[in-house]
Amino acid sequence: MTKIDRYVLKSFVRPLLPTLGIMVFFFLMQMVWKYVDDLAGKGLEWYVLLELMVYWAASVVPFALPVSVLFASLMTFGNFGENYELAAMKSSGISRPASSSR
Repeated sequence: MTKIDRYVLKSFVRPLLPTLGIMVFFFLMQMVWKYVDDLAGKGLEWYVLLELMVYWAASVVPFALPVSVLFASLMTFGNFGENYELAAMKSSGISRPASSSR
């Protein structure tokens, strides 16, 4: 793994983790609003609701991961373009970031 590959990966993972957390929270709140009528007024303890939220969060990760990868890649390449890093990579002969041909 070259230095440029590590740099691109580090630049990608940095926005990926918060974006994944936001997307999981977004989809989790969508599930809560969907089932709020079934949960309200039942006298459930807070730890039972917390356990239900953890199970729901695990079930929405397959929906949230592709969206967060898309947003993180857009943010990463936008940041590269804003700081003229893409132009520097192209001018130095690197055709695309994270190329696996080397």
